[in-house]
Amino acid sequence: MTYYASDEEFKGGTRGVIQRYGYPVNLSIGADGRVLAVLPDLPGTATDGGDRAEALVEAADCLEEALAGYIDRREPIPAPSPARGRPVVTPGAMVTAKAALYSTMREQAVTNTPLARRLGCAEGEVRRMLDPRHPTKIGRLETALAALGRRLIVGVGAA
Repeated sequence: MTYYASDEEFKGGTRGVIQRYGYPVNLSIGADGRVLAVLPDLPGTATDGGDRAEALVEAADCLEEALAGYIDRREPIPAPSPARGRPVVTPGAMVTAKAALYSTMREQAVTNTPLARRLGCAEGEVRRMLDPRHPTKIGRLETALAALGRRLIVGVGAA
């Protein structure tokens, strides 16, 4: 699972909450025999697949698009609920890092221009960093998070 935390949170401190972007998926079999995948924490997100594995791959893609939509609409990203035995899907590292940057900026009420000043860059670069569809070097996202007092930490789990 990929998440970010401040140094104190990573060391077990109590400042803030570590944000996670792994969302549980409700799976069911449709009348046509296809596997329906719904992300209950993100209203309007549903997809399907020919089998469970395909449905989960499609759900991860659906999750990335949903997160991109929240960022595009400048809405808060809902927190995931506990899995409670349900499968969990996560977005790719780039979308996770961009969602973390976006959420941190919202939490701290920092807009693009002040962050750009902290980074010594143009506001347009920050805008592109927040665009889930624009390629951004992960190091640049780490620098932006660091300017907000956060650190990106990436974990690896079973596929």
